[in-house]
Amino acid sequence: MDKPHAPSCERNREPILEVLRQYFADRRHVLEIGSGTGQHAVHFAAALTWLDWQCSDRTENLPGIRAWLDEAALPNTPPPLELDVDGPWPRGAFDAVFSANTLHIMAWHEVEALFAQLPAVVTDDARLAIYGPFNDGDRYTSDSNAAFDQWLKARDAHMGIRDAEAVDALAAAAGFALVDDVAMPANNRCRVWQRSRH
Repeated sequence: MDKPHAPSCERNREPILEVLRQYFADRRHVLEIGSGTGQHAVHFAAALTWLDWQCSDRTENLPGIRAWLDEAALPNTPPPLELDVDGPWPRGAFDAVFSANTLHIMAWHEVEALFAQLPAVVTDDARLAIYGPFNDGDRYTSDSNAAFDQWLKARDAHMGIRDAEAVDALAAAAGFALVDDVAMPANNRCRVWQRSRH
């Protein structure tokens, strides 16, 4: 099969990698939620060789992810897992979780499910990094984000750019506190949370 390709992955992978180099430097087992095409996984796993990078996505996306992983043949990318956030989650004790451009595609109840399920699959000191657009105080941070949000809602009413404070509240309920909010190109952010043992 022809590998799926997302041009945005080519554009944003280096800025994201710089954040992951810092915050995943002492991590070992990463669960990527919503791996999409698989492009990010191959790029990050090749650069962050100490990480075991576990892809996951809905069933329909797994063949494309496998195509990227098989071609790269990296030793630190196990076969992708089927994961619908509303369904059964994989067993594991991941010390890091990553997701890119997923929260605005999911319905809000799915975003809630994602965070609610995290404590069952992560370690007590896990770190979480999420890339994508966010609103601040229910306000758009740029005209381009406002236009993008309108495009999303026209595509499907359940989609939309999420409010940073609302996402932080879900993270806090799962035991994660925000430790960084890094500005990214094209009015995106990479937000990082740390789980505490306490």
